[in-house]
Amino acid sequence: MSGPLHTVHVRVNDAATGRPTPVRIRFTNAAGEYFAPWGRLAEFATGVGEDVGGQLARNGKRWAYIDGTCEIRLPPDPLWVEIYKGPEYVPIKQETQVGTGKLALRFSIERWVDPRADGWYSGDTRAHFLSPHAALLEGAAEDLAVVNLLAMEWPPGPGRPTASLPQLLAFSGQTAALEMPGHQVVVNTFNDGGVLGALGLLNCHRAVFPLTIGRHPPGVYDWTLADWCDQCHRKHGLTVWTQVELDRPGRPHGLIGEGLADLVLGKIDAIEVNSLRWCREQHHEWYRFLNAGLRVPLVGGSGKVSNAMRLGTPRTYARLAHGEPFTYRHWIEAVRAGRTVVTNGPWLDFSVNGLDPGAVIDLPHAGATVRVHAQAKSLAPLERLELVRDGIVVAAAEAGGTPSAAVMDGDIDVPASGWLAARCWGPDAAAHSSPIYLQVEGRPMTPEPMAKAMVLELLDRMLGWVQNQASFDSPRRRQELEQIFEAARQRLTP
Repeated sequence: MSGPLHTVHVRVNDAATGRPTPVRIRFTNAAGEYFAPWGRLAEFATGVGEDVGGQLARNGKRWAYIDGTCEIRLPPDPLWVEIYKGPEYVPIKQETQVGTGKLALRFSIERWVDPRADGWYSGDTRAHFLSPHAALLEGAAEDLAVVNLLAMEWPPGPGRPTASLPQLLAFSGQTAALEMPGHQVVVNTFNDGGVLGALGLLNCHRAVFPLTIGRHPPGVYDWTLADWCDQCHRKHGLTVWTQVELDRPGRPHGLIGEGLADLVLGKIDAIEVNSLRWCREQHHEWYRFLNAGLRVPLVGGSGKVSNAMRLGTPRTYARLAHGEPFTYRHWIEAVRAGRTVVTNGPWLDFSVNGLDPGAVIDLPHAGATVRVHAQAKSLAPLERLELVRDGIVVAAAEAGGTPSAAVMDGDIDVPASGWLAARCWGPDAAAHSSPIYLQVEGRPMTPEPMAKAMVLELLDRMLGWVQNQASFDSPRRRQELEQIFEAARQRLTP
């Protein structure tokens, strides 16, 4: 760094309104030295739960979140400024310089795609440790309409001799804890059942307790996920099954938890993913659940727990019913209806016979055709747009251009009841729609034998664990959980 530092006022305007807008920003010199605005740190914590909010360190870069304006001490050297405001805006990356007597820098950031104009509103289904104020700032800067901030019980650990309950006192349930035009933060709960699995309970009229199972005392189970689901649903809450992966740390290999049984029994409203790396693969647990005849939409949540994670990556777009204003309740009901697309950047539009994801389309006979429309576009490079039927790619279009784009329009034969979804992917970008369900002659999908067998095997593994390994506070509790798994098996094998 050379030359004295000058205090410079920075303002970033939304090109459409001409007014300051929250963004993520970074200034660096040719040597890569990062300059933080006043009120932010050049070096900051990135550990789980450590001073989370207002700053980001990701992929070797440090950023500051600002409300659209800031003051910053900058040298007269040539500088690079980078400004980001979520995937709907064109990022800014340009060289600038603070000349003699220059006291202000002005920038304008422009939207390149506008899903809200068609009723699609983005949200993050799960974040932790942020204060509501920090969540609102970061959510607006990443252009999220909804941030679901979930209070949880954080157990003791290194340097933490006691448990804590971050954000629980800010619980807001079915209303915003904080909001600004176009952006809301709502505080609900994350309920962790250990081996049984974990749930995000959204839009609850009150906090659902206990927040954990199997910790008090350790390893003894005194509650079920079904209890939580039922409490959540009594007042129109939304149950999201999180951390579905078979190899989740802390879970015995091959056990997927009680959530699968609750999904079969209709107690789970959505499945959350925290990554879309699997989009180019043929097999995913969610596909298998769908092929077993289960109907459940996909949602995306960052699971943000530190300044090393970015809010809204991935995110859930939910389409409000026609003519509805944006409210948290309407967004929740759009998710419940399955009108969702999950993305880490690309915009994906998908419909069948003009109907959105989540729709059920009745067809008169096998071999009938449906009209499919799918379009993907992205500032990050895409390779392919694909149509998935019952877990198999049945049509594809190569992507190209800048922004990267691909389109599919055409008729698809429907040999039997099943589901259709669209997905797109590239080296670092992906998106996936929730399914549209197809019913021939009014009959739902016949479960695919291998998928059904897999679900039954997972249920049996968990039932065996309940019967032979798990510890409970009473025989009645063990029997209650056994009955949940047995009821799920009976639902699949009537």
